[in-house]
Amino acid sequence: MQPAAPADDLSPSEQRLGRILAVAAFLSWGLLPIYWKALGEVPATQILCHRIVWSAGFTGLVLTLTGRWSETLAAVRQGRTAILLLVGSCLVSVNWLIYIWAVNNDHVLESSLGYYLTPLVNATLGMVVLRERLRGLQMAAVGLAAVGVANLVFAYGRFPWIALSLALTFGSYGLLRKKVQVKPIPGLFWETLGVTLPALVYLIWAEYAGLGAFGHAGTATTLLLAGAGVVTALPLLWFAGAARRMRLTTLGLFQYIAPTCFFSLGVFVYGEPFTSAHAVTFGCIWAGIVLYTLSGLRALRRIHPPS
Repeated sequence: MQPAAPADDLSPSEQRLGRILAVAAFLSWGLLPIYWKALGEVPATQILCHRIVWSAGFTGLVLTLTGRWSETLAAVRQGRTAILLLVGSCLVSVNWLIYIWAVNNDHVLESSLGYYLTPLVNATLGMVVLRERLRGLQMAAVGLAAVGVANLVFAYGRFPWIALSLALTFGSYGLLRKKVQVKPIPGLFWETLGVTLPALVYLIWAEYAGLGAFGHAGTATTLLLAGAGVVTALPLLWFAGAARRMRLTTLGLFQYIAPTCFFSLGVFVYGEPFTSAHAVTFGCIWAGIVLYTLSGLRALRRIHPPS
């Protein structure tokens, strides 16, 4: 397989396609609350298990159609890689479960906060775990995020566990994936396959207990449950296509599309409360994101100075 050309060496049409794919991927992720809300009568655990099983099946089909099984099997020949992917399975499963539960229990707004926080949590994890040094603007960004979270705690006397759990599980997953050189679709296949057996056991138990929704809760619900694999894997395919055609720093700017969609849906479509305390918290987080982005752009200019 030929190595991908650097993003700067691609034609303008290829770079434009990269931007289109990035928007498609992050917009699809951003609109997922609508999909999970349509399954609101199904328990979150059952939705999660269907998402796992159908994702494994759909990614397996994609790997078959694209002839990538040798690459996929080679990825887990090293025991360390297989173990890390299994840990990734657990992290992403917990993240998905919290997210689905949050959406279907009217916490879309707090979910958006979690994904806004993720890049800042990534920076903090990099500092703590990888001993990476944070630049001044990055330190200020993390500090603003901490102030925002503390404000919400003091205003409501409640720890924003949904937001922080989503940010920590996804941030930890991202940190883990840095150590595993496996491409997105083969990675998703192994990560979902790693938890497919317990997911299937749960679904079979639910069926025998008379609690299963698949095939019993109407055609629309059955189709939506089966489609959970497609809506999980397709955006990842688009993201992988975008990553091959764009600088990662530029691609990183698109990541805020998804939580912005969550925020808009939570406030304007689902009517979740947005108080002055929320305004202060989100203001701190958004200011932190601006500083974090500026820090990244400055670093990029030092590496690639304008000609």
